[in-house]
Amino acid sequence: MNTRIAACSCGQLTATVLGEPARVSICHCLACQRRTGSVFGAQARFSQEQVSADGAASEYLRVGDAGSHARFRFCPNCGSTVYYTVDEMPRVVVIPVGAFAEPGFPGPTFSVYEERMHGWVGLPVNIEHMA
Repeated sequence: MNTRIAACSCGQLTATVLGEPARVSICHCLACQRRTGSVFGAQARFSQEQVSADGAASEYLRVGDAGSHARFRFCPNCGSTVYYTVDEMPRVVVIPVGAFAEPGFPGPTFSVYEERMHGWVGLPVNIEHMA
């Protein structure tokens, strides 16, 4: 079984994952743009049983457009988000793809909030779209 380790910039907070993600997606919402400092967020969804976290984490609660509650866990030293959970999906852990620092990580199959996508962003040909 494939093992991957996501980590913050300083390495203090990690999440070890066993197996493959259930879904890899990209989100163009403005909150993800602000959270990542990029033009979209790329994240991988795993079942809770696949993930174990280690290290100290601070938490930020964000309420989404539809009322969902996302709890972002980030390193209190360097500020990097390593994983998050959504209260309405209690058995799921979401990890930003960049936290794996693995160029061979599976690509996204789903794209959301495309009405906020930057005009110069190109998407994979066979990705599922959700406005």
